[in-house]
Amino acid sequence: MTVEIVTESTPELVEAMGRLIPQLSRSAPALTAEQCASLVAQPGVYLFVFRPERGTEGGPGEILGMLTLATFTIPTGLRAWVEDVVVDAGARGQGAGLALVEAAVAHAQALGARTVDLTSRPSREAANRLYRRAGFELRETNVYRFGGK
Repeated sequence: MTVEIVTESTPELVEAMGRLIPQLSRSAPALTAEQCASLVAQPGVYLFVFRPERGTEGGPGEILGMLTLATFTIPTGLRAWVEDVVVDAGARGQGAGLALVEAAVAHAQALGARTVDLTSRPSREAANRLYRRAGFELRETNVYRFGGK
C-alpha cells in the first residue's frame, strides 16, 4: 500500500472524492473539479491519499482512502489538524486508515508542528481505536461549533 500527498487535481481524484465523500458525510456534496483543484492548491493544506500496491493493470491502484491535514501558525507555534479521514468501505480493516494517519503525523512533525489534533465522535468506535493505536490521546476538552445565525 502507498500513501501520497496530492499536489494537483486530476479526474481520478475527482472520481475518488465522488465515491469517498458520501461515505464520510451524508450531507456534504461531492466536490467539483474546480473545488478539488482549489483544495489541493491551498497553502498549508495537504491531501493524503491511500492506494493499494497494484491496480488491475499493474500500475498504482485506485484511491481507496484520503485524509486532509491542515497546518497553521498561531502565536504559540505551528499546529496541525487532521480532518476528513475516510477509507472506502471495501478496504477498511486492512491498515489504510493507520497508514494515512501515520503519514500525516510524520509530515506535520517534519514541518515542525507542535501538536497534531483531531476530533472523532464517540460513536465512531473503530475510528477512535485507530487514533489511539496511532498514538493520539483523548483530551479533556470541549469542542464548540458556531453554525451561524
